Amino acid sequence: MSIVIGEEIKRWTARRKSALVLEVIQGKTSISEASRQFDLPPSEIEGWVEDAKRGMENALRAKPEDVREQYERQLKDLHEAYGEAMLELRARKKLSSLLGKDET
Repeated sequence: MSIVIGEEIKRWTARRKSALVLEVIQGKTSISEASRQFDLPPSEIEGWVEDAKRGMENALRAKPEDVREQYERQLKDLHEAYGEAMLELRARKKLSSLLGKDET
């Protein structure tokens, strides 16, 4: 791996993350190799790769979205999903109480 680090990394800066993600995308290393080398969970590196792909897609758009707009849209989607989950939970509790099955 071309990321040369003489000492243990205490903080993964955006620059370090992007260097590692670039190596993964270019096929110079795999997520599992990087995970072992830097003692990171593979899911964390996968998340960085996904974030980078989303950022890259936005940067290549004819009219890039502001980062704030991206986060606001994601937050709105999460609020909607949360609301739906709460409605389902309330409906299940109500159904349980109507059927005489108390949930604790």
